[in-house]
Amino acid sequence: MTETVKKAAPKIFEAIIASKSILLHCHPSPDPDSVGSALAMRFALESLGKKATVIRGDSEIPEAFMHFPGARDIVQKNFFEVDLKEFDLFIIQDTASLDRVSRCGEVNVPASLPTIVIDHHISNSGFGTLVNIVDATYPATALILLDLFKDWHVEITPDIAADLFIGAFTDTGGFRYNNVTPGVLVAASELAAIYPAFPKLIATMENSRKPEELLSLGLLLSHIKAYLNGHFAIASVSNADLVASNLSSGDAGTSWAAGLLRSVVGWDISVCCVETAPGTVKASFRTRDSEKYDLTKIAVALGGGGHKAAAGAILTMPLSQAVEKIVATAKEIYNL
Repeated sequence: MTETVKKAAPKIFEAIIASKSILLHCHPSPDPDSVGSALAMRFALESLGKKATVIRGDSEIPEAFMHFPGARDIVQKNFFEVDLKEFDLFIIQDTASLDRVSRCGEVNVPASLPTIVIDHHISNSGFGTLVNIVDATYPATALILLDLFKDWHVEITPDIAADLFIGAFTDTGGFRYNNVTPGVLVAASELAAIYPAFPKLIATMENSRKPEELLSLGLLLSHIKAYLNGHFAIASVSNADLVASNLSSGDAGTSWAAGLLRSVVGWDISVCCVETAPGTVKASFRTRDSEKYDLTKIAVALGGGGHKAAAGAILTMPLSQAVEKIVATAKEIYNL
């Protein structure tokens, strides 16, 4: 446990004990750390006698995550569809800024609803009104929660262990990223001991794809171009091509495609760009060397965020312009 977490833990616990009904959420296009952390916190809060509600946020929870313990109980609403008067505390997790709570409108949390932020994104400014834990030394929000639960003497049940494990597993790239330390493996081992069915947890998640996702991947991989002396590769697909192929933007696995591009020797930075709607482009970034190419720099410059090894941004411009801007930004930031 870091000093940051150690200092904030009792303050958060005090706020929880003083509350009755607590709101939790998943960020737009949720990943397993977002979903798993929300579900694990819900279980922990309920064990403390609190009413806890997890809302899905803007996006559908992927079917590949629906076997996570508690996932079927996620309320199918976004931030603007809930009555905030029903809650006396909002715990915002794995979310670097208020606009990552929802993109359906400007997020204004009433002063009467205190907020706590628990996050590991280095770009997080600490926007919680009550308590903030922003600690980028943790590779996953799930691992911050593990330390908090231990401090609060919350029993790590198999359900909590499963949700925390899958968050840690995915945000470390299956324990392959540079942010993996011996301590991370020890924590994962502790969770695996409590939830020994973790191989099935992973396998079910990784083998739940739809045919449309592979068709979208084929489109992306058929539109790859290398830039900046071959160090920077972009796979892209236009909204028109998706529509012509009877595919939706939800079928396009940007993270999956960007990860495949990263596997190519020489492509130090890989990007997957999907025009989710005319004039709106979702970009996912991956790198083979996160120490040399810190992706938070390019993502923040483009209005997004993320981690050194994996980041993303949404650009409101046509696909061709978005690609040009991404390349120009990379050239300037990384001197490629």
